[in-house]
Amino acid sequence: MKLESLVTQATQYENTTVAVAAAEDEEVIEAVTMALDNNFGQFILYGDREKISQLVSQKSKNYAKSGKIQIVHANSKVEAAELAVKAVHLNEANVLMKGNVPTATILKAVLNKEFGLRTGKVLSHVAVFEVAGYDRYIIVTDAAMNIAPDLEQKAQIIANAVSVAKAIGVENPKVAPLAAVEVVNPAMPATLDAAALSAMNKRGQIADCIVDGPLALDNAVSMLAAEHKGIESEVAGQADILLVPNIETGNVLYKSLVYFANAKVGAVIAGAKAPIVLTSRADSAESKLYSLALAVCTASK
Repeated sequence: MKLESLVTQATQYENTTVAVAAAEDEEVIEAVTMALDNNFGQFILYGDREKISQLVSQKSKNYAKSGKIQIVHANSKVEAAELAVKAVHLNEANVLMKGNVPTATILKAVLNKEFGLRTGKVLSHVAVFEVAGYDRYIIVTDAAMNIAPDLEQKAQIIANAVSVAKAIGVENPKVAPLAAVEVVNPAMPATLDAAALSAMNKRGQIADCIVDGPLALDNAVSMLAAEHKGIESEVAGQADILLVPNIETGNVLYKSLVYFANAKVGAVIAGAKAPIVLTSRADSAESKLYSLALAVCTASK
């Protein structure tokens, strides 16, 4: 599967509006321009009006008067984050995007009890990869939000990833809770959680997917490796979603795919009222475009 297909899918949703917090950033405006060049999204840009206007005139002048870009002044990054979150809270926007503002600042606004985007669910990072040689997306969760999730949090992280997977056409995703081995070992908590999650899935506590684990990474994604180990499973070698046991594992796996495998990626934070795009300066322009497209597709479902 190609992530470019997400861009094509995003063009089908004409009324999706993205609220960008602290948009006075060259790379943010470039991402907005790329989305508009690909015919999806409308944008409300919150922040320093003068700086944003200058950047729009330089980077996105073709859209300055198109009605697809609206600029709302904010006196500080904190205010920009709050205004952007309030726009989503009030259904004036369908997607929240982080601009030139610290992640902690925007998440504080997201979690605000009065105007935030809480749903009672765990917020988790869902990354969709296009990896050369695979005929499917590889979804990794959670590489950025939850440090050491417990069993209940892992169940919610799976649910968030499943909702994203279904939004991009993976109807009954196969979930592999990852560990270092394929057998339950009381000395390895990740294997205990994986077995419990598999049982919860079989009993209907985790729905709309197939969960089986513990599985080591090779046996989760390679049919050949699974066959060599004699593993019989609906998930082994065919996993769509890789559930990592902790943030360190997720972070290393995410960056290994990007830097060693040259994988393409788009990612969102799921579990809030609306998908959240938290791009960083290290992300390529292409990755930011895919993240926006993924968010638009997720919001529309």
